[in-house]
Amino acid sequence: MRIRYAARTDLGMRRTHNEDGYGILEADSLILVADGMGGHAAGEVASELALAAVSEFYHQTHVRPEVAWPFDRLPALSLLENRLSCGFQVANQRIFEMSSVGQGRKGMGTTLVAAGVVEDEICLAHVGDSRAYRIQDGAIALLTRDHSLLEQFKELYPEMTREEEENFPHKNVITRALGLSDIVEVDVQTHELRAGDLYLLCTDGLSGHLEDDEILELMQGTQDLERSVAELIERANELGGHDNITVVALQVG
Repeated sequence: MRIRYAARTDLGMRRTHNEDGYGILEADSLILVADGMGGHAAGEVASELALAAVSEFYHQTHVRPEVAWPFDRLPALSLLENRLSCGFQVANQRIFEMSSVGQGRKGMGTTLVAAGVVEDEICLAHVGDSRAYRIQDGAIALLTRDHSLLEQFKELYPEMTREEEENFPHKNVITRALGLSDIVEVDVQTHELRAGDLYLLCTDGLSGHLEDDEILELMQGTQDLERSVAELIERANELGGHDNITVVALQVG
């Protein structure tokens, strides 16, 4: 299968520096998006650490399958799922250790969502509220579940209206992130990859402004992936651009 990639990150309209980050490793068919948090640029450090750590571990286990793993493999997961899950644990450990000793970096952390392709499968892993969407057969599906206080309340009170969600006082509070403790729970899932599929990873700077059907309208059937990604960010900024905005897209030919 032929895979095309496109990515863009943007400061947004309200922030003074960008704590988001992304990675594309075409040789490993891996894409990643991170949204850092922490004062004095610590969020930017955390997101960069996460991207580097996962990319490094994922690549090592691709070119050298016999390499030693710093964490035990989980028997319920496939090799591909373990490669991503363990990479997240490595990233979490590095951020946690640095936040414990680094001046001005106490409590720093980051969300992370990643997608890795091997043959006809795609594995998704995520921690936090950065998201993964799939556009397939003219429909869009949110594949990840936000690790957020709002999501927990929606589970407890499924009758919440859209207006109530918008006015929820703690809607930006996440319940899981890399770097906040010495171990982290990582959600992983695997899907069959089909020709025509489009996978999109993004930070909440995008998903906090655009509804799913708006993302679908701008992305489905696109012949210019770079332009469509840019249009998503432009639209988020038109709607206020309250946060940094990062989008990475993977399209299967």
